Amino acid sequence: MQINYLGDQIGAEILGVDVRSLSVQDFDSIYQTWLRSGVLAIRDQSLTVSEFLEHGRRFGSLLEHPSKMTRHPEHPELTVMGINKFDADGNLIRAVYARGGESWHTDGAYEAVSFKATQLYALAIPSRGGDTLFASMYAAYEALPNDLIENLEGRRGAFTYGGRSGTSNALLNAEDQNEPPAFHPILRIHPETGRKGLYFDPGKILYIEGMSPTDSDATIEALTSYMIQPAAQYRHRWRTGDVVIWDNRCTYHVAAADYPPEEDRIHWRVSIHDDPGFHTH
Repeated sequence: MQINYLGDQIGAEILGVDVRSLSVQDFDSIYQTWLRSGVLAIRDQSLTVSEFLEHGRRFGSLLEHPSKMTRHPEHPELTVMGINKFDADGNLIRAVYARGGESWHTDGAYEAVSFKATQLYALAIPSRGGDTLFASMYAAYEALPNDLIENLEGRRGAFTYGGRSGTSNALLNAEDQNEPPAFHPILRIHPETGRKGLYFDPGKILYIEGMSPTDSDATIEALTSYMIQPAAQYRHRWRTGDVVIWDNRCTYHVAAADYPPEEDRIHWRVSIHDDPGFHTH
């Protein structure tokens, strides 16, 4: 097994392993690398659906994604991303083509217990474009001015799938579009690393508790300007067979919706539940 760290603060890859036959010791090395790097690419895999799901379960329990229309018909915990991009008239469905590319975000903030991790497996990659970019929540927190940190201590954000714009609701069934918000502290301590990060998603947040609407909106705008630190990013250029898993407790990501629409960019995806007893501050 070869481990390569790809950025100073975020990103790593694993070469020379088959996730179907990892020993306990090898998986522990992979897991610790993942905690350190925030996002981990395991290259050159060849997996069935069952094998992909089994590997995901080593990180935690799998959840059924709220977007029911994109769930696998036989494995509801599996989302198939990038298929059915065109409607019956041949028009590109932007919500499918650019899924994950609307803005920088973290997955699962709209759940009462937020997602621990997201895992993707690359089945088809376009000839150009379609990268996924990642950034560190730790670095975002460290960049915040002291007065903003003091103002945010003890405050929670209210998050929904559609956020303030409601754009993402296009991927939800009608009965799922008006779920009550989930509340999470904006400043959170990672339960396994002990490091503090800025837990934030500008596309999913409605407001910050305890602030007037005007102050909440201004603070959200300020946090958006601090969340992506250029020195703490990693850009993943996909290869077929990549298994990439990222830690939603300490990373943001965005898909580059810039690939030729007529070409395939298809991934399997699972959402992984957070461990019990997530520590907050």
